[in-house]
Amino acid sequence: MGRAFEYRKASKLKRWGNMSRVFPKLAKAITLAAKNGVPDPDMNPALRSAINTAKAQNLPKDNIEAAIKRATAKDAANLDELNYEGKWLHGVLVFVETATDNGTRTVANIKMIFNKNHGQVVPNGSLEFMFNRKAVIELKEQPSNMSLEDFEMEMIDGGLEELKTEDDGSLMLYADYTEFGNMTKKLEEMGIEYEKASLQRIPTTPIEITDEQMEELSILLEKLEDDEDVQNIYTNLA
Repeated sequence: MGRAFEYRKASKLKRWGNMSRVFPKLAKAITLAAKNGVPDPDMNPALRSAINTAKAQNLPKDNIEAAIKRATAKDAANLDELNYEGKWLHGVLVFVETATDNGTRTVANIKMIFNKNHGQVVPNGSLEFMFNRKAVIELKEQPSNMSLEDFEMEMIDGGLEELKTEDDGSLMLYADYTEFGNMTKKLEEMGIEYEKASLQRIPTTPIEITDEQMEELSILLEKLEDDEDVQNIYTNLA
């Protein structure tokens, strides 16, 4: 699967291993989904998926309920979704999604991280065309009650564009971002639980870098991961 895949797997394990940092990010995702739609998961596919993802990462029920309430509370802090685009060495592009109650703090932190790690933030919109917006759903394993071929055919009815089997046996489902609700609904109707469901940015022209360059890039990516306002990071690595 390549160095980029190995980094993503290692980064996810490290991220999920630090609950003090992960739980607030999961809660923010729930609050944003509730704020951008309705606070009822039955009527809000994005909220339902955020809750399911949080449950898969063992976010307590009380935290989930509190995150939903924060979206509608009169005294709730204003939470904004802000994106930042950056360039690194060797043609690497980095797209950062944040959720913040203080944009001034967030942009200062993001710029500092890039500047200290051989990168630079570029004007928003500079890299937008280099990524496709996709609905991406991860299953821990293949459904046990049907063949992979039958499962794929069922999911095509829900908007599936591509299915990939990873080295660890997990499945990655890809669809156009407009099919996000249809995809999650289809899985729920089939009684299949998913590990994570989200809208992601997939590079249109992936690139390869060396192991040494990947190690150096990992420093930048891990610093960004550590920032409390950062929700997601995407690169143009293959």
